[in-house]
Amino acid sequence: MARRRAHKYVTLPAATLTLVLAATACGGEGGNGGGATDTLQVWIMEGTNPDASDFFDAVNDAYTEQTGIDVAVEFVPWADAQDKISTAIAGGETPDVIELGTTFTPEFADAGALHDLSGYIDDPSRFHQEMYEMGVIDDAAYGVPWYASIRSIIYRQDLFEEHGHEVPTNWEELRETALDLAEAEEDMIGFPVPGQAQYSVLPWIWGGGGDVAVQEADGTWTSTINTPEGRAGVEFFTNLSLEDGLSTTGAVNWNEIDVMETLADERSIMAISNSSNPKAIIESNPDLEGKLGVFTLPGQNDGYMDSFAGGSLLSVFEGTGNEEAGWEYVDLLTSGEFFDRWGEESGFFPAGVEEIQAYADAGDPLVEPFAVQLLEAGRVTPVVPAWSQVEAEGVIVGMQQDILNGNATVEEATDSAAEAIENILNEGS
Repeated sequence: MARRRAHKYVTLPAATLTLVLAATACGGEGGNGGGATDTLQVWIMEGTNPDASDFFDAVNDAYTEQTGIDVAVEFVPWADAQDKISTAIAGGETPDVIELGTTFTPEFADAGALHDLSGYIDDPSRFHQEMYEMGVIDDAAYGVPWYASIRSIIYRQDLFEEHGHEVPTNWEELRETALDLAEAEEDMIGFPVPGQAQYSVLPWIWGGGGDVAVQEADGTWTSTINTPEGRAGVEFFTNLSLEDGLSTTGAVNWNEIDVMETLADERSIMAISNSSNPKAIIESNPDLEGKLGVFTLPGQNDGYMDSFAGGSLLSVFEGTGNEEAGWEYVDLLTSGEFFDRWGEESGFFPAGVEEIQAYADAGDPLVEPFAVQLLEAGRVTPVVPAWSQVEAEGVIVGMQQDILNGNATVEEATDSAAEAIENILNEGS
């Protein structure tokens, strides 16, 4: 007989999550304390899907019918998730299943907190491979891709058409197009160059031929940001602001949301932006319906430039007693109906190759280029636990802001960033 369904949804403010964890140690329902329970505990990051409660009502009903196990879902704010998950691990009061950002997963896997899922996964190739590798350490899979996002360029298609411009196919065409349109539309920003948007900087490092870090045969990490290739990309991007005047001085403090808002407010002609943003931009400003377009990040000379493939993995905690039940829940979310539905509702891509290909083939002009970018030129950061420290210390952001503020040359800033990355990764390995 199936157990009574008890689907709970609790948004955990940063200030109260620790109290919930403490309560679970005394028999509350925030964790399992290392023993199997009748209710599967699931933590999902808050805000990705505005209809998350309705979605998980359906998922949990299906799961309970399939397994006879009840589910309690708690929505955790992204801002403090990393610290709060660490607190849960330290206190031995983890949930059974958790959503983790791709760059979080290596850190928690290395700590021994996550269960190896490789024995459950029938076909790893069905997932976006770069994202899948973010959860793999020493051939053990500590997470599977759930949903994916990518950065390409959103642009004012109406203005391109009005002024006779085609989509740029290389860096110089991008620059020339932005310069011409900025002159024609003098009250608009040609191409914002944000200072607090790490994932808007990475494509230029990669596109020039550099890398944030590569692992040598002896296991040490070397950054090639400060090679001529890496510097070429950083210099081109920052010079769009410093030399060409295509950005604005205030952008040194902008993040990706700030950039998206300039598109929604009709202040920018084009900008690097996330695949989930066109829908949000049009909802914010319906007048832009039919006026926006998207194109893949052009390569330095031709082709595509790599872009950061972000999103989330789903993981199962080790030692809960509910590992197999946890996997069944993960499998339900990452296949079939619910895999597709989460993508449709959230505006992100289901992180499966066939699912992304379907978007690439669908012909939606605001979706297809992002899907192509994800399949053909999606890239991830180094799969190493210490990478989270690189991000926490804002190494890439600091490099970008130093250049934009005139506090360092490209050579000085890339040297400092390369040294910091190598110190962090090699000390943490």
